[in-house]
Amino acid sequence: MILKIILVISIILQLFAVSVAIKLTKVTKYNFSWMLLTVGFILTEISLIIQFLPYISNFKPNEIGQHIIWLGVIKALCFAIGVFMIQKIFKYMKKVEDSRRLTEKMFLNAVIQAEEKERKRFANELHDGLGPLLSTIKMSFSALVQNEPEKFSGEIVDNTEIVINEAIKTLKEISNNLSPHVLTNFGLYRALRNFINKINALRTITINLDSNLGNKRYDTNIEIVLYRVICELIHNTVKHAEAKKIDISLMEDGKNITIAYKDNGKGFDPEKLKKQTGSKGIGLSNIFSRINSLKGEFTLDSHPGKGIYVFIKVKKDE
Repeated sequence: MILKIILVISIILQLFAVSVAIKLTKVTKYNFSWMLLTVGFILTEISLIIQFLPYISNFKPNEIGQHIIWLGVIKALCFAIGVFMIQKIFKYMKKVEDSRRLTEKMFLNAVIQAEEKERKRFANELHDGLGPLLSTIKMSFSALVQNEPEKFSGEIVDNTEIVINEAIKTLKEISNNLSPHVLTNFGLYRALRNFINKINALRTITINLDSNLGNKRYDTNIEIVLYRVICELIHNTVKHAEAKKIDISLMEDGKNITIAYKDNGKGFDPEKLKKQTGSKGIGLSNIFSRINSLKGEFTLDSHPGKGIYVFIKVKKDE
């Protein structure tokens, strides 16, 4: 009776093992060694069922004679060869893990370098923008103190007012670059439209923006990431591509937000760019890492002399 119960439990557990092994066959990319092990599990299940049949019927295992022996031999060969070859699976898993760690390292380096680049840019804007203006204001007030009140005071005050206004304007520009108030208050489309209008006003490049977003608002993180990504793409085009035109499509499509970005610049070889450590390589790596943080899709296509095409898709509720 005890042996019968143990056989039933063994059959149930083995059946579960077979189902798991079959499911993992696809995960292991139909690896031959795992398929052999799966066959071994199936044959073990058949063997246990044969051993259980005498308890519920008149069947006797010795009736099939050598078939049981062959079943055991094949089962043993499947397990032996499968275990011997299974090291390929572990090598594959190690390769995948190494690739994942390398990708994460690249993303981390790209983010760190991008953040450092932004810190340097912010420091330079403060130093070169506000620094001289505040120094001028200081000299103006020193002149007021050192000279007689009526002597040149009106001219100094007027000049100081101009410099103060310029300092306020510069501070607003720096603040807007760090965190655009239009994005915070009015959303992604309005912020991008405002940014693009400023660039179009310079008449050095034409940027066309087509969108159905209107005044719709999304998760703050999504809006910030997509705004920074599109601005970075435009920055790369203006700085490196020698393009005359940029076409941007920003659309809400069902549960997704999609971006199609295209310029008519000189293009580049993406494979060569992957090996670069310069600012261009960092910029695109930073874009990819930002989109990856939203679990979105990022596709880039470019060829020398044929411009660049970028397609991005992220879920609205990510």
